[in-house]
Amino acid sequence: MSLAPRAVLVHRRTEYEELLARHGTHGQAAFLLSRRGRSIDEVVHRHERTRQALREVAAAVPLTWRSSSVERADLDRFPFAPEDVVVVVGQDGLVANTAKYLRGQPVVGIDTDPGRNPGVLVRHRCADTAALLRAAIGAGGRAEELTMVEAVADDTQRLLALNEIYLGSPGHQTARYRLGGDGDQGPEEAQASSGVLVGTGTGATGWLRSLWLERGSSAGLPSPCERRLLWFVREAWPSPATGTTRVAGELGQGQGLRLTVESDRIVVFGDGMEGDALELTWGQSVRLGIAGTSLRLVT
Repeated sequence: MSLAPRAVLVHRRTEYEELLARHGTHGQAAFLLSRRGRSIDEVVHRHERTRQALREVAAAVPLTWRSSSVERADLDRFPFAPEDVVVVVGQDGLVANTAKYLRGQPVVGIDTDPGRNPGVLVRHRCADTAALLRAAIGAGGRAEELTMVEAVADDTQRLLALNEIYLGSPGHQTARYRLGGDGDQGPEEAQASSGVLVGTGTGATGWLRSLWLERGSSAGLPSPCERRLLWFVREAWPSPATGTTRVAGELGQGQGLRLTVESDRIVVFGDGMEGDALELTWGQSVRLGIAGTSLRLVT
């Protein structure tokens, strides 16, 4: 007998909850904010709006469904199942934080603060939840398949990201490595830099776009569903032992960028989740390319 669908509500702690965790009481948090010229009232108002949104979304889950919830900090330990419908309640970045732990489950993005969030990935309102859940499991439901990027190390470690993957020194110092593509002729190029960024069309509104503008790149930015990635080396340093001839490029389906570590340690993390990173040591290699998994965003 097949299981009923499960709605998994993904959320994160509000600013108010973080203030209480840090300072202990409402009064102490309000006092410290007031000394900095800020009022706690605005923070409390956003907290209450977020809590109300979570209640409305939870109430919209059909009675015949199962339901669960998970906080952002616990995503790496949450057992997502194939029959799940994932409802992200919060900001655009929370969708990206969640995407790396999914394997094709439909995702519904609910904006808790319209006008404050860009709404690129959290496109819907609380009142739309019930209809979106039905669409997520229905035959005629519409969804976009957003391209993701993956890193696969030579020891089989694997990392997925929706916006971008960054490789570099854990202390933001100089990273040393050799860089080359799958089909390159000749040896990999030895480089010393601030790291390498590989991004998708979804990430083209953020960090990737910043590097693209800085370089004045002639390559067009990919669209979110396009099976194409752009990559940039940050601040490559020319020296007698290191080069700067391979500092940008694009990757299509089946193409990969390879990096071999020549530092004591390099970290690989996606979408700003530094706490959930791959760690590579001297001599290890990693390949970056288009992931076989996409984010299925219900529209």
